Amino acid sequence: MRIFITGATGVVGRRLIPSLLADGHQLTCVARSEEKRVSIEKLGAAAIQLDLFSPADASRALSGHDTLIHLATSIPSTARLMLPGAWRENDRLRREASNNLARAALQNGVGRYIQESFALIYADNGEDWIEEGHPVRVASHTRSVLEAENAVEAFTAKGGVGVALRFGLFYGPDSGQTLDSIRSVRRGIALMPGPEDGYLSSISHDDAARAVAAALGAGPGIYNVVEDEPLRKREYFASLASALGVDPPRLLPGWTRYLLGSVGETISRSLRISNQKFKSETGWKPEYPSAAHGWATVLAQADKD
Repeated sequence: MRIFITGATGVVGRRLIPSLLADGHQLTCVARSEEKRVSIEKLGAAAIQLDLFSPADASRALSGHDTLIHLATSIPSTARLMLPGAWRENDRLRREASNNLARAALQNGVGRYIQESFALIYADNGEDWIEEGHPVRVASHTRSVLEAENAVEAFTAKGGVGVALRFGLFYGPDSGQTLDSIRSVRRGIALMPGPEDGYLSSISHDDAARAVAAALGAGPGIYNVVEDEPLRKREYFASLASALGVDPPRLLPGWTRYLLGSVGETISRSLRISNQKFKSETGWKPEYPSAAHGWATVLAQADKD
């Protein structure tokens, strides 16, 4: 299969490339710098530079491919999450680039479009499990998530197979947010507002990459991609503290969510998200049932880096 990938050097993309190559696929990956082009080609994939917002460039680039995987994002660092305009580029990628690429894919007979999406847009559901039909409650920085998913649905409506993967909160050794969490937990503080008994649904970078590969065989639709056992927030950070060999941290007081704008409101929700639909559809299963099982590997890899 000839596969076109954006976001190929991101935390999911760089794990996905070796897996797809090992399965015999031919890859064309977008590289936004010369350094990244070289790193992609060293892995054995073709690399091109592309303006994701140019219809003409996208159409030329997608010619001859069977599948489009759109993983390009621009998530601001922890220190910039609440700054004005911090999410502007990420919104453009979800809103403009997704629609542009979907149209170009249809024009060129690309049969499958896989879009990275975000699971933490669901409305708070307390103790109860959340499936894909649960109501969403987007915030100012997540509104563009639905626009990207609309591009997927339009692709399917016009005869393609559109797949949107709603990922949980990413964690991994090369995530700035994860490294910030490690540093704060060492200091005895967890950078998370909201009730300690609320649920947090997460996914490791490695398991996310495996899910994208599994989505090559999924039917059209929206799928939650999270671990089997969402943890309560106090358990999530206590398990990280245990892996670090330090005392469990204090979570931020609930009122701090009002100081953190739409980001604070979003991450303060209790989201016990189910992955059963995607598992049943593809046979995918996360290596780590919960973050508590993944921290040791993350910390070992982070120490190597």
